Amino acid sequence: MSADEIMRIFYHNKYSLFAQDYQLSVCKIFYIDKSGFTRKKDAIRKRIIKGGEDGFSYKDIILLTHPTQVKGLAILTWTYEDIKRDQSVWLWIPSLKKVRKISASEDDDAFMGSDFTVEEVSTRRFEDETYKLIGEKEFKGYKFEHTGELKFKGKSCFVIECIPKKPHWYYSKRVVWIDKETGGNIFDEYYDKKGKIFKTRFIEWAWYEPETKRYPQQLALECKDLRTGHRSTILNIEAKYDQGISEYDFTVKSLMRSRW
Repeated sequence: MSADEIMRIFYHNKYSLFAQDYQLSVCKIFYIDKSGFTRKKDAIRKRIIKGGEDGFSYKDIILLTHPTQVKGLAILTWTYEDIKRDQSVWLWIPSLKKVRKISASEDDDAFMGSDFTVEEVSTRRFEDETYKLIGEKEFKGYKFEHTGELKFKGKSCFVIECIPKKPHWYYSKRVVWIDKETGGNIFDEYYDKKGKIFKTRFIEWAWYEPETKRYPQQLALECKDLRTGHRSTILNIEAKYDQGISEYDFTVKSLMRSRW
């Protein structure tokens, strides 16, 4: 398989394009500084897959439910089939009763104050980078700081070099380990313009098997900023597919009427 083919499969899995919709009813986000001090936020996430209908690929919403001071804060993303068209992204700030449109130049902003960027969580697309297959290797394993467990040691992976197309972007390249079994990216290394690693991401992929179907999904994500020693962990709990989610949930008007 070519690097492009491998990465197309990954993005198909990342945004659950194999399903009609995706609903994450419990998502926990942890913020840990180098001293070990931890803050926590809770969120929910929904996605509806359009598959080209009305020009859309998918629509996605992430909404904070805890703590009280950020409850209701949400990011709504519309992704179009036309790859030349920038995604439409809105941030709803309930405390100000204000909706702010987010431009593509802000994709490198921190996602909900974490070490993940908006791009990494909800807007990066296959077309945003060029790809080269470095080789096929066994993953050395990753110590998941949240539990102390060694994850995925010996996993057979494709190793892909990804170069961003945007000029002067926040990373010069990333090296991605793609699990051959699930097609998910289990480890990313981010490099700066001097060729130094400044950030890593670990993603735990597993199979979700309702009845006769088999879906790859992300169970946990951990991002480390090697410059500051800060890290962020996301735990995805109670994920379901094909629930018949209403498309009305993915409108700015729905955001503003949210009772969260």
